[in-house]
Amino acid sequence: MKKNNSNKNVVGSVLIIGAGISGMQSALDLAEVGYKVYIVEKTPAIGGRMPMLDKTFPTNDCSMCILSPKLVECGRHRNIDILTCSDITGLKGQAGNYTVTVNKRPRYVDPEKCLGCGSCTEACPVKVPNEFNQLLNNRKAIYKLYPQAYPNAYIIDATKCLKHKNPKACGKCIKACPVGAIDHNMQPETVELNIGAIILCPGYELFDAELRGEYGYGVYDNVVTSLQFERMLSASGPYEGHVQTANGTEPKKIAFIQCVGSRDVSLCNGYCSSVCCMYATKEAVIAKEHVHGLETTIFNMDIRAFGKDYEKYYNRAKDEYGVRYVKCMISSVKELQQTKELRVRYRNPEGKMTEEDFDMLVLSVGLKPTSDTLELAKTLGVELNQYNFCQLKDLTGVETSREGIYVAGVFSGPKDIPETVMQASAAAGDTAAFLASARNTLVSEREFPEEKDVGSEEPRLGVFVCHCGINIAGVVDVPSVVEHVKTLPHVVYATNNLYACSQDSQAAMKELIEEHKLNRIVVASCSPRTHKPLFQETLREAGLNPNLFEMANIRDQCSWVHMHEPEKATQKAKDLVSMAVSKAALLQPVHSVKVSVTNNALVIGGGISGMVAATSLSKQGYKVSLLEKSDQLGGTARRINEGFNGEDIQGYMQSLINTVKNDQLIEVYTGSDIVEVSGYAGNFSTKLASGMEIKHGATIIATGAEEAKPDEYMYGQDQRVLTQLELDEAIAAQDPKVKNAQNIVMIQCVGSREEGRPYCSRICCTKTMKLALKVKELNPDATIFVLYRDIRTYSFNEDYYREARSKGVLFIRYEVDKKPSVELVGGNGNSILQVSFKDHILGEDINLDTDLLVLAAPITPSESNPKLSQLFKLPLNPDQFFQEAHMKLRPVDFASDGVYMCGLAHGPKNIEESIAQAKAAAGRATSILSHESLESKGVVAVVDPDKCAACLTCVRLCPFKAPRINDKHVAEIEAVICQGCGTCAGECPNKAITLQCYSDKQLTAAVDGLFQLAQNV
Repeated sequence: MKKNNSNKNVVGSVLIIGAGISGMQSALDLAEVGYKVYIVEKTPAIGGRMPMLDKTFPTNDCSMCILSPKLVECGRHRNIDILTCSDITGLKGQAGNYTVTVNKRPRYVDPEKCLGCGSCTEACPVKVPNEFNQLLNNRKAIYKLYPQAYPNAYIIDATKCLKHKNPKACGKCIKACPVGAIDHNMQPETVELNIGAIILCPGYELFDAELRGEYGYGVYDNVVTSLQFERMLSASGPYEGHVQTANGTEPKKIAFIQCVGSRDVSLCNGYCSSVCCMYATKEAVIAKEHVHGLETTIFNMDIRAFGKDYEKYYNRAKDEYGVRYVKCMISSVKELQQTKELRVRYRNPEGKMTEEDFDMLVLSVGLKPTSDTLELAKTLGVELNQYNFCQLKDLTGVETSREGIYVAGVFSGPKDIPETVMQASAAAGDTAAFLASARNTLVSEREFPEEKDVGSEEPRLGVFVCHCGINIAGVVDVPSVVEHVKTLPHVVYATNNLYACSQDSQAAMKELIEEHKLNRIVVASCSPRTHKPLFQETLREAGLNPNLFEMANIRDQCSWVHMHEPEKATQKAKDLVSMAVSKAALLQPVHSVKVSVTNNALVIGGGISGMVAATSLSKQGYKVSLLEKSDQLGGTARRINEGFNGEDIQGYMQSLINTVKNDQLIEVYTGSDIVEVSGYAGNFSTKLASGMEIKHGATIIATGAEEAKPDEYMYGQDQRVLTQLELDEAIAAQDPKVKNAQNIVMIQCVGSREEGRPYCSRICCTKTMKLALKVKELNPDATIFVLYRDIRTYSFNEDYYREARSKGVLFIRYEVDKKPSVELVGGNGNSILQVSFKDHILGEDINLDTDLLVLAAPITPSESNPKLSQLFKLPLNPDQFFQEAHMKLRPVDFASDGVYMCGLAHGPKNIEESIAQAKAAAGRATSILSHESLESKGVVAVVDPDKCAACLTCVRLCPFKAPRINDKHVAEIEAVICQGCGTCAGECPNKAITLQCYSDKQLTAAVDGLFQLAQNV
């Protein structure tokens, strides 16, 4: 690694404004690679909007379940300081060395003393509307924002507190608090922070639905917003997950109305909010799971399922769940006085006015910048766009108009959680590069207490059974499970938690380990895949080896799959916990191995994503090997002339190529092919066809994608039929056939969103708008028809759709079972290209002679993906794009450590999004490269040399190449390579290999525990 020249004027700390998922991700990324982080959050707790959600699409993961580990990790990280109830009031200095003034409002409760016990709120006599639950129920004047909130401390709403109105009044909370944490005399504090850079993550607000009065929000009780409906669905919400109307009855029919406050120029909200179609689909699906026989209808103009796997989720909603989609605009909503039903009036797709009654109406409200955006932007000196979102510098992904200030999340434009997390990691990566000379100057190393030697002690088990709101407790009788656990051998302590993964539960677990001298822990809750590392970290902080831990998954494997069989689900939960307890009693400490790190990176793919990732890493001082299979850099961008916002792509690409070629830390290998890969995170070795071997600590896959060649609509048979990229090239060349065309037809979704390619290519609709507008510039008299299924010009791209319509571009919808047809009409040498389709408004078949036919062909994955998948042992999704570790919270990581992805290798996206993801991948790669050494995973296979016959079975079968035969002619397994899959242990003919924590003895004990319970029953 190149050592950066020290710059005394650069400060190695970062300020993050906003503690939603983007702020937390940026903070964790930066804190882990050597920077001190301060988070300023205006509310009483971190988490942002995500804790309000029930499930997340398209996987239907519990939102709090996947977020809780992030909350805990962020809250207890040694290099992250969190200032809640705080606002930015001033900024001075220059990039690299800013001084920020923060006003810290009093919470009137000392978070260091507060136990989070809730005695104060029980004593408080004042009830006020609960903003977190979207005013659907009340909270007290002293409250905690939500059950799993960090800090785990209460706050007093001074505007509602009786004592703040009259110092001689009330004071019941003071008497109720057992530790004297409440202080009504707390005063505001002014804090000054010296930081090197700023990341803006202030989040968003929801559109005020009352501004669209025709829908009856605020007038009719059964008209609610989408976020109110989320709180209804949530296990921790005001109704504990029971969907109900205002009078408490279950609804039979629910309607969702899209684009409430989005795509609406009359309200200065001309943009698309990007997420509404998908969250309405998710809510309709989840509601049907909550209410048997429920009918759900989504009224929409277009369904914008443009994200990865979103089209499949949309199709499942229609085909498997029976969610009904109606394309229309709602004319009016009226409440029927006697039944309180809501009568919706609309024009159906056949053009007839229709009236339909529903029990509830859910308004899919759009996203908008927070109310303090203008003041914040003014204080920081950053530019906003016409909608008051933060204005990004062109082709940077995260840079604002002011140096040293970056942006992530919805503040830069409406986006979903994966894009938010990507941008957060990208902002962290850019920040790390900007402050590279000050890395590790202000941080402290992680320290754990000395590990207790408990291997020879009798097992003393502590068992924690989680309610998970009603995700588990809504089906499983949790108290009954706890009582059963108390009867099991070796169990010293058993209890239940509302949320076992919350900050207060983790703190309590450490105390209970000490109090009861517990030496092994079992948690019965959700998936070990997401939560096991969190609990293991808590064990380390309590002085226990992290592998003295076992998890029983009584959510995914029990309550979720047996939701209509509570008695059987409860019995199965007891079975699963009994097995975990029996196995845990035999667990022994497992110790990891430390290895040094090769501080170099390998980037595979020389398109824009690969080059951006390479330059981002080199700016941080890391050497990079950049591989490109073709003989030149640039990738697909070589065929693109202009970006969606008018950027000069060719100029940008050439500048990037020059930067890469002139960078002493970047070694470029064109015409290169990989033939062999070995090693592990921190120490990979990649062999090229030329025989060269590259050593590297991290790998970034940026293999790009291609434009498919259509096999329909006479493509390849007639020169007048072009793809979008071919038209782009023709426009750039001032081709006469474009300038002289009178009728041009553009067909969307050619070869995508159907069997074979069941995904949306995301960018085609916006590309069509830009091409149509370019053609209009060249040839104003041309008539342009766009034949489409759904227009998906998300976010600010909606402006181009509106502009195209204003310029006379004609849009005609078609259904997938009634696709347009193309044929040649007339004699040879003078044939006419004719497009036939049905106009759904006129209800007539149209035959249109066209001079140019432009096909929106799909983005298809690189042909090299399957080979790289095999070489690096990386998963592909069914569409052959690379599969990320977690769709929402790890969108650039692979499940295999040390390997990351970006750009079109991950899935279809535009250039700006590819740049952001490339920076995110580089930022995540530094989590490996920034360390001098790494620890192996605890659970690895070990060989008993006395039993080994050196038969090579393990060597042949291991997908990670961890086993080898040593000079003593017995197998040994490289701990840092082993991924703990257990293949070798299962196949070894002599049973010489054991997977630690999964020995035959332990697994047999688990089975015995199950049957012991069955005998007792």
